[in-house]
Amino acid sequence: VDLRPFDADLTGKEAQAVLDLAGITLNKNAIPNDPRSPFVTSGVRIGTPSVTTQGMTEPEMPRIAEFIARALRQRNDESALARIKGEVAEMCAAFPAYPNGV
Repeated sequence: VDLRPFDADLTGKEAQAVLDLAGITLNKNAIPNDPRSPFVTSGVRIGTPSVTTQGMTEPEMPRIAEFIARALRQRNDESALARIKGEVAEMCAAFPAYPNGV
């Protein structure tokens, strides 16, 4: 996903770090003809295998997108990121990775 239309100053590296603080794991990724270094990037890669393995389906995807957008918009607000992390944890608790234990 090219982050530049969302925020021209936001890098993939920063987005990855911010979203990690919000309990969301993804990785920085170069976009086609990326003007930034591959160590910084202008984009991120968002995968769905983890959430679909946990049983999440289409109805949960807009909520996940909303978590991502809120975290990136409020990336300089530690308390907002902590609140989002709590919401992410609550959602994940409803879809346990190992519902029958390990």
